[in-house]
Amino acid sequence: MSSDLIAAVKAGDVGAVEALLADDPRLAGAQEDGIAAVRVALYHRRPAVLRALLSARPPLDGLDHAALGWADELRRDLAGDSELVGRRSADGFTALHYACFFGGAGAAAVLLEAGADPDAEADNPSRVRPLHSAAAARDAESARLLLQAGASPDARQAGGFTALQAAAHHDDDALATLLLRHGADPALRNDQGADAADIARANESAAVLALLGAAIP
Repeated sequence: MSSDLIAAVKAGDVGAVEALLADDPRLAGAQEDGIAAVRVALYHRRPAVLRALLSARPPLDGLDHAALGWADELRRDLAGDSELVGRRSADGFTALHYACFFGGAGAAAVLLEAGADPDAEADNPSRVRPLHSAAAARDAESARLLLQAGASPDARQAGGFTALQAAAHHDDDALATLLLRHGADPALRNDQGADAADIARANESAAVLALLGAAIP
């Protein structure tokens, strides 16, 4: 039944999830490869399913609270578990990665105050750091907190991509401005040889191109 629940979560089938939970509310705590159903719902961008899961009050840990952005619960987790800041999920991410990609700046601030490493590299082939997670989520406030805590503005994830290149891709001028103020190098090239301006041109990111002093040909 757990596999049925996870499949319904991924598909965004709220009716199926609710029916399964009605038969057995404990299924809300189901996992796939060590990843809780609530995080599976977050990964697959299924907010209605997430609400259904949470209504069944599944057991949640600190990684879940970070992903959900539940700062108060996360603070309590940290008070009772000093190792949470460095713990890795089954897929190689820290709580700070989850906070920056899903949970938001409130959860990120709690983790950084507790000593989380702002430059922690994911223990998987993505090599993502929390700053890349914040850039992908277009969360400039989490990025600001990370940079103030000492995160490298030019850290590279798999493929050689930087947070500034992500900002160029999304035409996120607020994030690009923040990164440039913290010394991000726009001349860095990814493994395909593209720099931030190249990526901005390819995506018609006019605002970021203007910040970079470049132009669309």
